[in-house]
Amino acid sequence: MRDVVERSRSGAPAVGEAVRDRFSSDEVFQRIIAAADEEVTSGGRELFFSGIAAGLAITITFLLYASMTEATNGHPILSVLLYPLGFIYIIIGGYQLYTENTLPPVALTLERLASFPTLLRHWSIVLAGNFVGGAFGAVVLAYTGVFSPEVMDVAMSISQSGVDTDWWALFFKAAIAGLIVAGVVWVGFATTDTVTRTLVVYLAFLAIPLGNLYHVVVSFTEALFLMFVGTLGLYVGMVEFVLPVLLGNTAGGVVLVTLVNYFHTSEERLENARFEGMSRRLSVPEWLLGRAAGRSYVPILNTAEATLFADEGYRVMVPVTNPRTDAPIVELASRIASDHEDGHVHMVHVVQAPRRMSVSRDSGQVVDVSESGLTALRETAGEYDVEVSSSTVVSHRSFEEVFTMAKRTRPDAVLMGWSDNHLWSAARAERPIDELTNQLPCDFLILNDREFDTSRILLPTAGGPDSALSAEVASTLSRTADAEVTLLHVVDDAADRSEGEAFLASWAAEHDLEEANRIVDDGGDVETAIVEAARENTLVVIGATEKGVLSRLVSNALHLDIIDDIDCSLLLAERPQRRSLRERLFGGGRRQTGATTDVESVGEERPGSEVAEATDAPATRTDDPDGDEYPTEEAVIADHEDRGESDEAEPTGNWSDSNDDGDDGGERNTK
Repeated sequence: MRDVVERSRSGAPAVGEAVRDRFSSDEVFQRIIAAADEEVTSGGRELFFSGIAAGLAITITFLLYASMTEATNGHPILSVLLYPLGFIYIIIGGYQLYTENTLPPVALTLERLASFPTLLRHWSIVLAGNFVGGAFGAVVLAYTGVFSPEVMDVAMSISQSGVDTDWWALFFKAAIAGLIVAGVVWVGFATTDTVTRTLVVYLAFLAIPLGNLYHVVVSFTEALFLMFVGTLGLYVGMVEFVLPVLLGNTAGGVVLVTLVNYFHTSEERLENARFEGMSRRLSVPEWLLGRAAGRSYVPILNTAEATLFADEGYRVMVPVTNPRTDAPIVELASRIASDHEDGHVHMVHVVQAPRRMSVSRDSGQVVDVSESGLTALRETAGEYDVEVSSSTVVSHRSFEEVFTMAKRTRPDAVLMGWSDNHLWSAARAERPIDELTNQLPCDFLILNDREFDTSRILLPTAGGPDSALSAEVASTLSRTADAEVTLLHVVDDAADRSEGEAFLASWAAEHDLEEANRIVDDGGDVETAIVEAARENTLVVIGATEKGVLSRLVSNALHLDIIDDIDCSLLLAERPQRRSLRERLFGGGRRQTGATTDVESVGEERPGSEVAEATDAPATRTDDPDGDEYPTEEAVIADHEDRGESDEAEPTGNWSDSNDDGDDGGERNTK
C-alpha cells in the first residue's frame, strides 16, 4: 500500500527507496557466466580468428610503446600513455585475449557448467590465435620498415629488458599483471556503460608498463621480434621469457581473481536459474574428463517442459529425425507407454542446423515446418490411451541434444531410431568417449526398423539388467500388441541343456514371461543361434554390448555380427548402470556360468541381476537393499560391465514445445 500511495506519477521510487546504479556481486557473476557460456560454445574457427584479431591489436600496443618511448626520450609517464590502446580495442571490440579468459571460462568451470577439457580446449584455441596474430605483427615490425632505425633500437631495448629479467621475477610480475587483467574483466561486467568500461581498461592497462609488469601476448610478440632481428634464440625466448609470463598471468588471473571473486559471491549466485529437482551441473566424471561445452544457466524451461517435470506418469521420449518415416518408432513408444497408468509420449523433432545458421535467429521457419510435420505422428500416438506432447530442437549438434533433452526432462525411457551414421555402430546408446565419462539418464531403446512388426518377438538372454529391460519391453508388447514371445538361451553342449532349461524357466518366471515359448540351444554359438531363431520371428530384442571401448576395437560386438544377418527388426535395450573405468575400457563382454563359458553375453549376468541359477543343490542367496535377491558368486559373471550415458555437452538449442492430447491445437512456446 505504501508503494502504491507514495510512488509518483512519473514512476519514481517510493519514499526511502533508492535506484541502484551498480550490480551486486551475484549479478556480476551471473553476467560473467552468461558471457562465458556463449564463448565456450563458439566454434573453433570463431575463437581462433577472434584470437588472431586480439594478437594483432597487441602489436599496436608494442608499436606505440616503442614509438612513444623514442619520441619522449624515455619519459617514464609520457612514453606509456598510448600503451593501453590495443587492449581497449580488444575489450571494447569483444576479441578473445588469453588473459581475459582466466575469468569467465574458469568461473563456468568452477560452477561445473563446463568441463576441464573444454576449458583447456578454449584456452588453447584462444592462445594459439593470440600467438599467430602476435607473430604476424612481429614479422611486420621486424621486416617492413614500420619502425625507423631509432625506434627499432628502442623496441629491441624494451624487449631485451624482459629477456634479462630473472625467471621467478618474471613469473611474479606476470602474476600481478594477470590479476590486473582478470580484475578488469570483473569490473567491466560490473559497469553499465561503455565510457566507464573504457576508462577502467585504460587505467588498468596503463599500470602494466608503469609497474614494469609483463603480459604474455605482448612478451611473445617482443620475443619473436628479437628472434627475427637475430638477437635472441628460440629456447631462451620461449622457455626463459614467454613461459614464466604465461604461467604467471594464468596464476594471477585464476587464483588471485577468479577464485577469490567466486567465493566472494553467495552460494545462491545462480539459484534463480535452477529449478527444483533439476540438475544443472556436470557430474564429476563429466567435469573432469568430459567434453561438454557449457550449458546456459539462463532458465530454458517453458510452460510445456515444466509440465513434463511435473508429470508423474510413465513417460517415453521419442527423438524424431524424419516425421515422414518415424511412425513405427512413435507407434512402438505409444504401445509401451499405454501399458502404464498415465502413459505419456513426448516426441522431440531434432533438426540439424547448418554450421553457418544462427539457431537463435534463423530457426523460426524451421520450427513452424517441424510443428506441421509432427501432426501425423501426434495422430498416430493419439490412437493409444496416452498423453502426447511434442518439441522441436534446432541445433548444430543435433545428436547430443537427444541426451541433453533426456537429462532436462527425465523420461522413464528414450526410444529412438538406429542409424549407421551415428554411434550405435558401437552397439551401445552413446559414443565411445561419452561411454567413458557419462551415465545414461534413463533406459534407452534403439530400433532398427525392417518392416516393423511386433507379432513375434525373440528375446535372447543370459540374464542381467539389460536383459531385464528387454523382458519388460517384451512383456509389455505381449499385453498391448498380443505379441508372441520366444526366449532363447544358449549353452555349450547337450550336457548343459537341463541346466539351461531350468535357468530359462526361472528367468521367465521372474520377468513375468511364464507364457513365453522357451528355446535352449546347445550349439554353443550365440550368433548362429540368434540368426536361426530370428527367421521365425519379426522382432529381436537384445541387450547392449558389454564389451569395453578398447575391447571393441579388437573384435566386433555380437550385435554388429548379427544385425546384417537377420531380416527382421532389432531393438537394442540399454539400462543405466555404474561401472569402473577399467570395465568401460577393457570389459570383454564375457560371462562365466555353469551353463556357458567364454561367450559374449546378450545382456550379461552381473552382481545385482535378478537371475536364479538352476542347480541340483539350492544356491545360497542374499538380498540387496531394494529387496531383490542376488545369485550365488558362481552365478555372477567375472568380467561384468555396466553401461554409461551421454550428456554432452550440451549445447543449448532452440526449442519450440507444444503439449496436447493427440490433436494439433496445443500451446506452443519458442525459446
